[in-house]
Amino acid sequence: MSVRASRTRLLGMMKDLLLLWDQTRHQWNDPVSKEVEKQYLVPLERDLKTAINAMENMSLLLAKARRECE
Repeated sequence: MSVRASRTRLLGMMKDLLLLWDQTRHQWNDPVSKEVEKQYLVPLERDLKTAINAMENMSLLLAKARRECE
């Protein structure tokens, strides 16, 4: 699987997770749910954005390396 395909897949999975979490919040809205969001989901989303940016940069570098090796 290419870096770009992995990036796209990761974005889709994060979108799915956030949609499911939004649905869950409508039924589970107490201090524990807020702590789960604060402790796990917010850092996960931040880290995934960082990873996705790194994957995009890596994809560009790999494409450049391929062009230079042709």
